[in-house]
This record gives sequence, C-alpha cells and structure tokens, in this order.
Amino acid sequence: MRAAATSVAALTALTVAVAGCGAGNPGKSSGSDSDSAGLIVGTTDKVVSIDPAGAYDNGSTTVQTQVFQYLLNFPEGKTSPQPDAAKSCDFTKPTEYTCTMKPGLKFANGDPLNAESAAFSFQRVVKINDPNGPWALLGNMKSVKAVGDKVVFTLKAGNDQTFPQVLATSAGPIVDQKVFPADKVMPDDQVVKAKAFSGPYTISSYQKNVLAEFKKNPDYKGAFGPAKTDTVTMKYYTDANNLKLDIQNKNISVAYRSLTPTDIANLKQTKGITVHTGPGGELRYLVFNLKTMPGKNDAQKLAIRKAVASSLDRQAISTQVYKGTYTPAYSAIPQGQLAASEPFKDLYGSKPDKAKATSFLKSAGVTTPVSLNLWYNPDHYGSSSADEYNEVKRQLEATGLFKVNLQSAEWTTYSKDRTQDDYPVYQLGWFPDFPDPDNYLTPFFSKDNFILNHYSDPQMTKLLGSEISDTNADSRKQTLVAAQKLVAEQLPIIPLLTGSQVAVSTSDVKGVDNTLDPSFRFRFSSLSK
Repeated sequence: MRAAATSVAALTALTVAVAGCGAGNPGKSSGSDSDSAGLIVGTTDKVVSIDPAGAYDNGSTTVQTQVFQYLLNFPEGKTSPQPDAAKSCDFTKPTEYTCTMKPGLKFANGDPLNAESAAFSFQRVVKINDPNGPWALLGNMKSVKAVGDKVVFTLKAGNDQTFPQVLATSAGPIVDQKVFPADKVMPDDQVVKAKAFSGPYTISSYQKNVLAEFKKNPDYKGAFGPAKTDTVTMKYYTDANNLKLDIQNKNISVAYRSLTPTDIANLKQTKGITVHTGPGGELRYLVFNLKTMPGKNDAQKLAIRKAVASSLDRQAISTQVYKGTYTPAYSAIPQGQLAASEPFKDLYGSKPDKAKATSFLKSAGVTTPVSLNLWYNPDHYGSSSADEYNEVKRQLEATGLFKVNLQSAEWTTYSKDRTQDDYPVYQLGWFPDFPDPDNYLTPFFSKDNFILNHYSDPQMTKLLGSEISDTNADSRKQTLVAAQKLVAEQLPIIPLLTGSQVAVSTSDVKGVDNTLDPSFRFRFSSLSK
C-alpha cells in the first residue's frame, strides 16, 4: 500500500465521488460511475476483521482475498491450488509438507515477505485462537517452521490430501511479522495504516463497513496475475433494497451478496444489467448449542433435535421464501459435491411428520410444548433471512410441539455472541473454503470446530481422519457417506437449503463469470470494463 488510511475529510470526499444512491439515502444519485472512477462493488456483507487471525466469514475473506498473498491460491477456473507466494509445495514425508518461497517478494511497506513471514502467519492463527478466527482449518497442523527459503509443516495425520487446499483458505493469508502482533488480533485501522499488504491490491482508504478503496499493487507477482482494474471501491450496505436500487440505477458496477430472490428476478428484466450465476455449494443451516439448548439431559436434547428435524418443510421455504433460488438440503454435504447423500430425508422425511416428532419427544420424557429461543441474522445472510426464519417458526409451531421465541441480531454482534453460548439454536450459513466435500465436514465436526457448539465425537474424529488421508476414491466416498449419516443421527446441525453464487453487474463489466467459479474466490483482479 502506498498511503496510510485517509482522514475523515478524505473519506467523505471519496464517498461523494463514488456514491450514487447512498446505503441510507436511496434515490439521490448524481449519475453512474465511469472508467476513470474504476469499479464499485456493493455488498451487504460485513467485515469482522481484516486481520486473518480474527475472522472466518465471507465479508472479511473478500477483503483478505484482494490484499494478501497465500502460499497457494486458486486462479480463475482452477479447482486445485496453484503457487502464489510459494514457488512450489509438496509432501516431503507423509507427515511433512514443504513449500519453497519465491525469491524477492515484499509487502507494500517494503518489508520482506519470506518463509519466516509465512510460518509466523500460521503460528499466530493457532496461538491467538480467536473465537471468530480460522484456526479450526489448521486442526491437522502439528507445527510449522521456516528453514531458509522453505516453510515446513509437520502434520498430525499423514498424507492429508486436503492440506494444500487449506493453505489457500482463510487460514492462509501471509502477514508481516514486523507489523502484526504474535498474540492478538490487530485492529483494522492499524492494519491499513501499516501498509502491510501483498495481494493484487492494497487498501488506500478505509471506513469499516462503509467504504473501502483498493488500489492496484504493482509489485504483486502471484497466482491471480496483474489486476485488470487500477481502482476498485467496496461499498457496504445495511439494506439490500438500497443495494438493489444502486445496481438497477447503475450507480455501482457490481452487486455481490446479498440480493433477495425477488430483486434478482426483477433485475434480470432490467436493460443494461446482467445477472451472473456461478457453481453452487452455499449451505444454510440450523445450529444447536449442545450445552444451552433445551432438555434436561443429553437424551432429551437429542430427542428435541430429532423432533425439530421431523417438523421442517424445506421445499416450502425454498418455494415461498426463495422462489427456488435455494433448494432443499438433506445432508451436511450439498448435492453436486462428491459423495453427497441425503440421510436427513431418509431418517426424518422431506415433509413435517408430527407423529414421528411426537414419538421422539415422548420416548425421552420431554414435556411439550418445548420452548425454543431461535436466533437469526438479518444482514449477513440476506434480508430474506427474516422470512426464512418466520417460516421455520411457523412450521415448528404448527406441530403444537414447540413454542418458538424468534430473535435477531446484526452480524457484528451476532458473530461474537454465538461463540459465547448466548444462542441455544441459531442460523448459520456456509460458503466453502475450497471445492472438496471435506470442507463441509472437518470445520464443522472436528473436535476443535469453528461452530463452537460443544460437539465432539470419537467416531466422527476417526471418520474425518480416515477420509482426508485416503487416496482411493471409492473408499473415501464410503467414509464421506458414513460421516454424513452420523451427522444426521447426532444432529449438531440441521441443513436446510443450498444455493448458487449470484452476482449482478452492469453489462459493461467483464470478468464476473470468471470469478464465480468452483473455488469460491471473488477476485477484484478479474474485473474490468
């Protein structure tokens, strides 16, 4: 990065320059953006932290993707990771994975980006162990160290076929060891001021969850290639209606997450606007906190979870709320992924079954109606979440077996409180880190999982350890199917819906389809006019 974070006055000037209809002031545009102003990308996602150790969410990952290098990364159209800051990576022993760094790399502030930087970055993610951080992705990393120009990872389980992909996830951004503290998350304003960026872009101006300006980094030599546009501005919206109005009026270049199904349908009919759809894989699901959910003992809690699973009508949610843009999900691994099965349909049915739900509760001695405090988030997963969870509430209460107290919180609060045992039952969504079914299992159900809902099971740990090291496709598939079945039996989560990637752009924007690929990386470097 070439300049520190700008002053409030400069940010105000930038806001005036790029904003058409403001997030809180629709309908007062002064015109559309031009080539000289670069591109403007609008989103309702929120950034939890630019520091990779402090965030594991789509809004933060979108920023990190632009401004940090990784050892390996996913260029356009690739489903296997390619060298980024590393020159090469490979197994040197079954439990040793070694990356050799490219020579002469540096951060935008001039500090060297080397093997020491990379090893430090992975060490601090695990050491900080932030509740909202990506440490769960590194569960198989025993240790990491720098040896000359090499980064040497020692793994707990050998031949981990997913480990190269893990290096390209939220756990993988390389940070400057001279700038970032080893034992705590660095605040966003300090990250921006330190100029310690190394990706295709640096951040030149930043007002958290309001506006961020990205400038092309001329020193980047990585997997994405040179950025096609010099300046990209990310504009954050609190209301999806305003996001829709701004893209419809062409006051922004791209709208990426999250428009309502009705808005998407309307925009398809708008002249000069293109709706882009990429590969699926997004998962929407319910989480049970196994400690704080209702039930006097484990047997009662499991019975309540089974009764909930037997009371849901996913197709009704898909049709009534999402107009078919999301489809029913009956497994932790969505359809279209390797080894996807449908054990939730097999065990609990595709339609509400009051008799089955009643039987589960009665056999465990659960008194009805069961009071459920159900939480959802109205901004991070799109404004349709309110309709989605009102429908869930309606379905559960229609059985007469539940009384649902529906509550919501904004993402900046929600993302913290859900890790503090504050939500007995709650909504989460998942955008995969890499295109492999393990990414729907290990982060969720390993002993140290990111959900932090107190789930841990030795049988699941064994299954996960087996599938990640299995090079035989047939036996690995059998293990993945067994893991999905165990999830359905134990019910730490209930999958509800799965959907595709969607972005909307003005018709003169190029490269959107290229970045909506199976790797689930939204790359500003691919976009141009």
